[in-house]
Amino acid sequence: MIISMNALPQPDLNWNLLRMFYMIAKEESITKAAKRLGLSQPSVSNALQKLEAQLGCQLVFRDSRHFELTTRGDKIFQECRDIFHSAGRINLLVRDAEEEERGQVRYQIISNLVSPMLDELLRLYHQRYPSVAFQSEVQNSQAIVRSIQQGRGTIGFCLLAKPLVNLPSIRLFREEFYVFCGAEHPLFGQESVALRDLQREPFISFACATEGMGLEPMSVLREGTRLGNRINGLSTNIEEVRRMIVAGMGIGILPLMTAQDDIKRGDLWPIKITDETIGADVYLVHAPREKLSPSEQKFVDIAQELLAFYPDMV
Repeated sequence: MIISMNALPQPDLNWNLLRMFYMIAKEESITKAAKRLGLSQPSVSNALQKLEAQLGCQLVFRDSRHFELTTRGDKIFQECRDIFHSAGRINLLVRDAEEEERGQVRYQIISNLVSPMLDELLRLYHQRYPSVAFQSEVQNSQAIVRSIQQGRGTIGFCLLAKPLVNLPSIRLFREEFYVFCGAEHPLFGQESVALRDLQREPFISFACATEGMGLEPMSVLREGTRLGNRINGLSTNIEEVRRMIVAGMGIGILPLMTAQDDIKRGDLWPIKITDETIGADVYLVHAPREKLSPSEQKFVDIAQELLAFYPDMV
């Protein structure tokens, strides 16, 4: 848009006088304007006279009982309103820029976690605080909790049987798990299997599930059902666990979402256990709030906000 030089304010235009006139017209009273501005009534009245002299026109019809803007005064008031409203918006932008986070959010997360809620958390946070950088690290649940307990980490997404006693733990959602076997396994294709028939089967386990912390769903299930008494394969990597199960080395537990393609290809078969459900709760675990940076505190706040306003995402 091209602006004519004639439309620009004159160099000697007194913006303080314009501000006083704007307040006079807004309050429809010199007395009220003076009170709002914290000035004496004679000072405000004198400022109006100076502005009228500077502009060469009368802005207000006034007497002891009546206040009214002239036609020219009303037009100038409209322009002043736009100017000062714009100035107010600029102040807000400047304030927001000063408050905008320029920090970093570092979090640890279990591998292959599929979650629309987590996706929305990252999207919404970035929308509100686009200058914040993110850094993620994949770990198992036990390592995540230990890192936060020892002060080497602050935020983690992990699987827990129940909330931790010594760390804030926010339950986000429940992830569905199945016991799987490969195409070469005798149980492949069976609709359901009794739990006792699985207890003697060789088991492929995540390494962290054998360390006694009870953090991964494999450990929780094994403790409650005595599955995995015979470990045929062990890995800290979900893809390696999957590879061993597909190879027929034993049964094992995988998140249902991560195994969908293998099920379609016929490489894996989900074994339904009679009278037994498998699942694990995903928690956002974080250090005490006073140890979180402002950026991290806002991250936790948005997670709680999503839980409150979008319960269907859980």
